[in-house]
Amino acid sequence: MAKSKKETSEKPVSEKKKWTLSRQHKVLIGILFFLFSIALLLSFISYFLYWEFDQSTLTAFDDRKETVNNWLGKFGASLADFFLYHGFGVASFILIRFFFLTGAYLVLDLPVKKLKKTLFWDLYLVIIVSILFGFFNAYIPELGGVIGFEMNLFMQDYLGKIGTILVLVFALFVFLIFKVRISPDAIKTFFERKFEEEETEEENTEKDVIVPPVAVQTPVKPNVALQPEKNNDQEDNYSDYTEDEEDEELANIELKTIPTPPPPPSQFEINREALKPTIEHASEINLDPVKTKQPEPHHEIIETNDKNFVIEKIEEESTVEENLAARLVKDFGEFDPTLDLSNYQFPSIELLKDYSSGGITINQEELEENKNRIVETLRNYKIDIAQIKATVGPTVTLYEIVPEAGIRISKIKSLEDDIALSLSALGIRIIAPIPGKGTIGIEVPNKTPTMVSMRSVIAAPKFQTAEMELPIALGKTISNETFVVDLAKMPHLLMAGATGQGKSVGLNAVLTSLLYKKHPAEVKFVLVDPKKVELTLFNKIERHYLAKLPDDGDAIITDNTKVINTLNSLCIEMDNRYSLLKDAMVRNIKEYNEKFRQRKLNPENGHRFLPYIVLVVDEFADLIMTAGKEVETPIARLAQLARAIGIHLIIATQRPSVNVITGIIKANFPARIAFRVTSKIDSRTILDSQGADQLIGRGDMLYTQGNDLTRVQCAFVDTPEVEKITEFIGSQKAYPQAYHLPEYVGEESGINLDMDISERDSMFRDAAEVIVTAQQGSASLLQRKLKLGYNRAGRLIDQLEAAGIVGPFEGSKARNVLIPDLTALEQFFKNEENNF
Repeated sequence: MAKSKKETSEKPVSEKKKWTLSRQHKVLIGILFFLFSIALLLSFISYFLYWEFDQSTLTAFDDRKETVNNWLGKFGASLADFFLYHGFGVASFILIRFFFLTGAYLVLDLPVKKLKKTLFWDLYLVIIVSILFGFFNAYIPELGGVIGFEMNLFMQDYLGKIGTILVLVFALFVFLIFKVRISPDAIKTFFERKFEEEETEEENTEKDVIVPPVAVQTPVKPNVALQPEKNNDQEDNYSDYTEDEEDEELANIELKTIPTPPPPPSQFEINREALKPTIEHASEINLDPVKTKQPEPHHEIIETNDKNFVIEKIEEESTVEENLAARLVKDFGEFDPTLDLSNYQFPSIELLKDYSSGGITINQEELEENKNRIVETLRNYKIDIAQIKATVGPTVTLYEIVPEAGIRISKIKSLEDDIALSLSALGIRIIAPIPGKGTIGIEVPNKTPTMVSMRSVIAAPKFQTAEMELPIALGKTISNETFVVDLAKMPHLLMAGATGQGKSVGLNAVLTSLLYKKHPAEVKFVLVDPKKVELTLFNKIERHYLAKLPDDGDAIITDNTKVINTLNSLCIEMDNRYSLLKDAMVRNIKEYNEKFRQRKLNPENGHRFLPYIVLVVDEFADLIMTAGKEVETPIARLAQLARAIGIHLIIATQRPSVNVITGIIKANFPARIAFRVTSKIDSRTILDSQGADQLIGRGDMLYTQGNDLTRVQCAFVDTPEVEKITEFIGSQKAYPQAYHLPEYVGEESGINLDMDISERDSMFRDAAEVIVTAQQGSASLLQRKLKLGYNRAGRLIDQLEAAGIVGPFEGSKARNVLIPDLTALEQFFKNEENNF
């Protein structure tokens, strides 16, 4: 039985591997398609040259002595005969293009799914061209092939020749309109553009022909002012003029003579005076600026019954929407951050186990028995019930009661322990009243709880169709509904509970939900694991989903010093992102990324697509114990400010005391999850109300994001399931490296250790004696013993570190003293003096 279960659980993974092609296989198959397309091309061309000689040899394919003229031998002759003669004829050449493109896509590792439309239109064109050439099969059978000829005859039997031609013409127009994108508007635009170009050319040629008027110099007559143009009547009567009239006119013109300019020095020089225009009538000159008429808004007159009353409607002005960003989106489409890993496949649901056995089993006898005991217990205290209703959940059943009029709620709430005693339950919880309902709720644990599997939660439509930025499927509620929340709206999550109550499983459920919903380009994880064993499985997806400091080795942070540097690095990343949002003039990361997708932000100005960053801390109490304020300060900064720029925190702890979950932490973590705790004080520390101490454990939890408490059974995801998911993601093509956070240089790491002896403080020797005597390297000790200020004590500590007397900075701990006693210190100073 166990063997069959193992086989069924491993079957989906094997099937998935069987259908996944490696990079080498894709290259080999692509080269095979390349060569096959070349073979088709050579065999088709040689078939038209030598088909008369090769036709007789097709029947004797097995005879090796038979020779053929086809360039690919008998195989090529058979291939060409199959496609050209018995197939689609000349239209088979179109198939060569499809095989060639398929090979290119496989070799270049491009998504082959995009070729579906190409295959459809190629086959469509093959059929149309084959039927079209089928008209000429009686003369040249190779043009249409047997298939084209038979399809042509079939259509002619029902439509006739003219009807067949009309159908083919219509099919050709379908191809041109939908594939080639030819439309009447495009043709009209083309001809209009050509007509405008011809007009502009004619205008340019006319401008080139026009010569500016130049004053003509005559040796006999002086220069005269230009007369106004003659009208048509004058031109018609010009021939009637006599010589006397002409002389008379000339005499009149001489009265308006202009002084003749001096003769030019040479015939090759330009007479600049003659080129000046002469104005006869000054009244014709208009010195006022020319006012261009603005296009007036279009007026629409609406007629009414009253002639004296006219309604005038003015249309709105048209807006210009064309800009650089819109043109880039039109040409290249919106920016897609997932293109770097375009072939990335999300993990399938088959990788998760299904623990449920046909859903929730309702025990009618148990429900009836519990209902009778609740009613009997309340009647013993003279509390009558008007109505009772039971809602069965995976681990808890909710009994909603409506008390009679005049019953105080506080009286029922005080009977919590008495009801638990009568029901013999592990612990009941009374909700008085239920928010949004006029009832009182009594939650009673089921004797046989049902496990909620992660598979059933991930496969639920509520999660699959969730339109959230960071959807998280936590589990199922009492009414057996999948509980999905958005981490981006929380905006930070605090998880607490006693040891072994389901915190680590809850963290795995959160991370698994995001892995099933978000692409590696959209979200990055910063994982802090002081236990060193809980989150190590996620090392396999380092180059897909994890973020770390540039010089760190492992992406899972386990060292407390690295935790401090990482948190401060996240603060630098937060400040950098706020600068980008300020330059982009947006308020949050969603608007910024949308603007970047629309190509309205220039990467040359430092803008980039910003993925969400989720910081996960598995054991926060250990960090507070070892690092203290150095951890709490950056976490408080991130919790206060990082919501708008997409950095979200998930903190888990098993010790919900006030020195771990401080007021600053609680104020900035409105969303909280409480697993079972041991005391009511711990429940109030986490939730600000009691109730977590009455949970039954094993993933039973309370979730709040404000005032209302929701009881949820956390989905169970086992370590082997997480391992399968991470292996599936890790085996795919990844980024060259993990997402790098900004480099952080600590205050102590920037100290110059090569200090000159002459620059030491005058109290250096006294400070060294105090430190060696106390065997404790701290600035506060020097302040007390030597009565110094903080700055001078800090400089002395730096000088002692440079000299090698004390060790490096170690967070909130005191520095190690490297010299054991005063004798060794004296020897140290003697050696220094000798070397100096």
